[in-house]
Amino acid sequence: MTAKGKKLVSLFLVFSLMAISCASLRTTGSKREKHGVKLIVTKKDGQQIRGELITVKPNSLLLLNIIGRDVSVGIADIKVIRVVKKSKVLHGIGLGLLIGGGTGALIGFSGGDDTSGFMSFTAAEKALLGGIFLGAIGLLVGGALGFVSGIDKTILVEDKSPRWIEFYLKKLRSKARIPDYK
Repeated sequence: MTAKGKKLVSLFLVFSLMAISCASLRTTGSKREKHGVKLIVTKKDGQQIRGELITVKPNSLLLLNIIGRDVSVGIADIKVIRVVKKSKVLHGIGLGLLIGGGTGALIGFSGGDDTSGFMSFTAAEKALLGGIFLGAIGLLVGGALGFVSGIDKTILVEDKSPRWIEFYLKKLRSKARIPDYK
């Protein structure tokens, strides 16, 4: 590998480490107040209540609605609970592009210079082509995975057994602002 190629690999590794450290600082940096998951609760009478899950009580859900009021919804009155998730498409695209492009560049660099034959490429040119090709594939795969992971989850409550309902309420409790309500 040439000196120019080694410099490009080193530069790529430095930027990758910086991106990873910035991402970890963003997720663990400041101590923010925990927010509950966003829910859309459809009652048996057709009324919909949107809000943040504050806590799961033994017989009801406590939500903070969009105007800032607490709303308690009885479990017996609920038909459907929809857990609203944030879209993760852009996160998946960025991660897929970074992983695919980096892998393609490293594979291209490891091939070395090819000066024989009709089309001859240097290691840097191979790295560029490999980064573009695998980066595009990573972009598509990462975007698709980000889309799938951001799809809302629907929980049908009506006509379910109490044991089944308790199982899903336990899952929801872990996603509430106050998970250990007594």
